[in-house]
Amino acid sequence: MAEVTEQQIIEALKRINDPDRKADIVSLGMVSGIAVKSGHVAFAIEVEASRGPHLEPLRKAAEQAVHALPGVLSVSAVLTAERNVQGGPKGGHGHGHDHGQGAEKPLLPHVKAIIAVASGKGGVGKSTTATNLAMALSQMGLKTGLFDADIFGPSMPRMLGIAGEPVSPDGQTLMPMENYGVKCMSMGFLVPEDSPVIWRGPMVMGALEQLLRDVHWGELDVMVIDMPPGTGDTQLTMTQRVPLTGAVIVSTPQDIALLDAAKGLNMFRKVDVPVLGIIENMSYYICPKCGDEAHIFGHGGAKAEAARLSADFLGEIPLDIAIRQTADAGEPIVVSRPNSPHAKAYRDIAAKIWEKVQAIQGGRKGPRIVME
Repeated sequence: MAEVTEQQIIEALKRINDPDRKADIVSLGMVSGIAVKSGHVAFAIEVEASRGPHLEPLRKAAEQAVHALPGVLSVSAVLTAERNVQGGPKGGHGHGHDHGQGAEKPLLPHVKAIIAVASGKGGVGKSTTATNLAMALSQMGLKTGLFDADIFGPSMPRMLGIAGEPVSPDGQTLMPMENYGVKCMSMGFLVPEDSPVIWRGPMVMGALEQLLRDVHWGELDVMVIDMPPGTGDTQLTMTQRVPLTGAVIVSTPQDIALLDAAKGLNMFRKVDVPVLGIIENMSYYICPKCGDEAHIFGHGGAKAEAARLSADFLGEIPLDIAIRQTADAGEPIVVSRPNSPHAKAYRDIAAKIWEKVQAIQGGRKGPRIVME
């Protein structure tokens, strides 16, 4: 069957009218980011933030219109608020949707510490690391949240073993999903796993910011943000918009990944986000039969790189099938096999990270405040 074309999608969406503006959503210029990939269609409908809550029927109607086209297997339409980019109305539900410089309310005001887990490139096990670190922090008795900022490859629903969609008590805010005592939010809960999302930079940031702002996180001691891989526009904007306490860089031992790690590290330094240190993932392999340690990707590269970049080395996580299997099964190894050496490695790193966070926050408060 022939692939559905962008033109056919646009024709279908011309039949959908905006209830408030009495014209179709295509001629109003509200449709953007159309992506088609082997029968899977994704697009965004840009609306003012204040109208978002009551336009769910419009979003559903747009999805259905495209779904009816021959050759379409799945459709994912999302409402995004490109707030005030075109000088449109400001968001009207008290969430500080105003992006005028200076007037902006801080994101995540009830979260005491925010840690970004980043990598210079994909495929280094960053999401697995972020998930297990969040579990380890939670086991330390900290109220922990985990935010999946990887819009293009959201993996948290699978890694935390959470299915279903988040509920909204008031049509404006979402309740976070939760498992193992950790609160979580991911684009993966809102977009079907197999639908590709291809968006422009500002839309990605708009969606991420809305997720951070409009999710009812409650009071948290710490939030771990699983950053998208790489050092592009989204990562930079995240570091500028979100009040990060510090960043952790995940790398594998090979030189090429380390070059990318250095890029990630320098990005955070440029925007004055403290780098808490580097983790070497897939560091070594222990043969289950003979207990021999093999260095498949080389070993110790991240430690040497950390020293070269005068960053702290936080520790090594072995390459082990159990880590991947437990992550894929939605049972992170820190919770499912707490006595394993791997879980201990994550817990040791989490303890180091938390110690650093407290030192940073203690330092920021200045000498006037006497710590109990």
